[in-house]
Amino acid sequence: MDRTERFYKIEFLLRSRGCVSMAELLTELTVSPATLKRDLQYLRDRLSAPIVYDHFENGYRFEAASALNAKSTRQELPGMWFSEKEIHALLTMHQLMAGLDDDGVLSRHLQPMMDKLQGMLGADESEARELMRRVKVISTARRRVPSRHFELLGSALVQRKRVWLRYFKRADRRVSEREVSPQRLVNYRNTWYLDAWCHASDGLRRFALDAIQEAKPLQTKARHVVVKDLEGALDAGYGIYGGGSSKLRWATLVFNTEAAQWVSNEEWHAQQKSRWLDDGRYELQVPYSDATELSMDILRHGDSVTVVADKALMNAIAGRLKRAIALYG
Repeated sequence: MDRTERFYKIEFLLRSRGCVSMAELLTELTVSPATLKRDLQYLRDRLSAPIVYDHFENGYRFEAASALNAKSTRQELPGMWFSEKEIHALLTMHQLMAGLDDDGVLSRHLQPMMDKLQGMLGADESEARELMRRVKVISTARRRVPSRHFELLGSALVQRKRVWLRYFKRADRRVSEREVSPQRLVNYRNTWYLDAWCHASDGLRRFALDAIQEAKPLQTKARHVVVKDLEGALDAGYGIYGGGSSKLRWATLVFNTEAAQWVSNEEWHAQQKSRWLDDGRYELQVPYSDATELSMDILRHGDSVTVVADKALMNAIAGRLKRAIALYG
């Protein structure tokens, strides 16, 4: 029985029996007196469990509600419990979330829970800080998002309300005003996006949060789009340009034997197809509707990859390589 299970057991025994002697607890938990005392002390000090020793009953019980102060009327242990492995996973997730914005919106809301989780690890404050330093998430080329936008859009998404946006579209460098119904928040390559139904264009669109200049909540009920339709419209093709009205095509990429060692373990798209060729090269097929991001990922592999059976994509890659060479000619 691990420590978390013992906590459950102690709570159950105190709630079901009222007052439980030291001997009964030792028998039920099959631990040493020293371990039991540490568990009880930990529950009191770190989790604020109102466990007291009753000298008249010669046992342990939860303190009566009338004896507690106004700030603590709980008579049982917290209802949310995790194993130590789950707590470590949550702390790792916290490291990932900590880099979302500079103003600490999520940190402000989640810090009380994170403090409790750190307490459940059994570590003192310095040990908890050391643990957090042992988990590092490195984010490159992260585009910063104003925390007020992230919080506003997240709230609208949960409440199913529409939002007014002033949005800068980088493709044509134009600013437009739109009313949208948020459907999903997406984090892709260290950048946050909002998938929403745009009422101006009457269709699903993907907005980069860092390109939102202004956002205001509306009281109008948001239009609902089922997840299957959302995924079909925006996730079918490659990368962040997976949606759009362009017809879906398949790119066939062949990596040389050296690059194949790494690429064979990568997932470029959920629906990708792949196979090893007889000479040790690796063939990867991915669907795409817009070649912008796919071209960039192909180019980063340089002469280690060849595009085959797709003249339009081959010409696009060749054109970019020629223009790049011209810059250094």
